Amino acid sequence: MAESRIITSQYVRIDQTPAGVGERIFARTLDYLIMALYALGMFYFIDETHLYRRMDDGQFFLLVFLLYTPVIFYSLLWEMFNQGRSPGKMAFGMRVVMRDGSTPSFGAYFMRWMFLLIDYWMSWIGLFVMLINRNNQRLGDLAAGTVIIKERDYHRIQVSLDEYNYLRKGYRPQFPQAENLSLEQVNTITEALNRYDEQRPRRIAQLAAKVKEYLKIMPADIDNEKFLSTLTRDYQYYALEEI
Repeated sequence: MAESRIITSQYVRIDQTPAGVGERIFARTLDYLIMALYALGMFYFIDETHLYRRMDDGQFFLLVFLLYTPVIFYSLLWEMFNQGRSPGKMAFGMRVVMRDGSTPSFGAYFMRWMFLLIDYWMSWIGLFVMLINRNNQRLGDLAAGTVIIKERDYHRIQVSLDEYNYLRKGYRPQFPQAENLSLEQVNTITEALNRYDEQRPRRIAQLAAKVKEYLKIMPADIDNEKFLSTLTRDYQYYALEEI
């Protein structure tokens, strides 16, 4: 099965596994069953209460629309408010994420929902597209930049991916020597930056001096804390570049 490689906040590479086509079909079938049961329940509710006899056509149409809204927007509502998981996806241990493992935006969820008519009601198209691409993405996924992965991968990677929004496309490292740092050294710098106490200024200054000496970086007109933060970002750039 195809795998997509990403990197966590601890700079550890992790492979996320796209959900299989069969699993996706079974999950969607379960979702359709839930929608059908709900729709049937609403039909019997309307029939038993005889609401149509007490309303004009406009009022009755509005009522029907409101009652069936959970079916119409089923996927969109579940994915938006349940972290990319519908009941079917939850049953099969799957969820929707962006290609880099981060949380989809409303626009991405909405785009997936818009393509449902093609992907599922014209199911042969959706199935064909999933079978021919390595991440088992349907048309909605390709348009939205999303992929459905197994939950076990999500719990390992989602802890910190979203905090990487600051490393935008086009980022240029300031200190190329950062590439020579080890993971343990970067973790030490990160821990120092995340520790707040009365000794922090002295500790940051000493660490910055040692790092400059180790990497043979000439003293730059830059704050010690900013220097160390920039260095960790530069390290991230080189680590991601290797993927």
